[in-house]
Amino acid sequence: MWILLYTFFFALGCFLMYSAYLQYQKTELLLEKGIRTTAIVTRLVSSSSSDGTTYAPVFEFKDRQKNTHSYTSKISSSPPAYDVGEKVKIIYSPKDKQNVKTISFWGLYRGMVILAMVASPLLIIGGSYLWYIYF
Repeated sequence: MWILLYTFFFALGCFLMYSAYLQYQKTELLLEKGIRTTAIVTRLVSSSSSDGTTYAPVFEFKDRQKNTHSYTSKISSSPPAYDVGEKVKIIYSPKDKQNVKTISFWGLYRGMVILAMVASPLLIIGGSYLWYIYF
């Protein structure tokens, strides 16, 4: 019974760490092939829940053909992370103008770090138990 549980922990940890690696590769590809520009926060979209109100920034930027694009961040916070009118460095995919990331550590690597933080204890606990049992 315990072997199945710890094997599951180890397998889940491996899956999450692999997902973190894929996120990292995706971000590195965006950094390599993406286009860097400056966006302006045009407004803040509010959303209310039982925990309170959070705000997601709406970025507006121009591509190389001078077409204006708008991107609403999937991340909202309270207090707002940006002010209206603030200039923010972003990178976007030339093929998909909705694949936008802010150029900051958390803007680029947030998903990878969170997945790796969840995967690490699962790998250590599951792997240590399996190592102890079999070796």
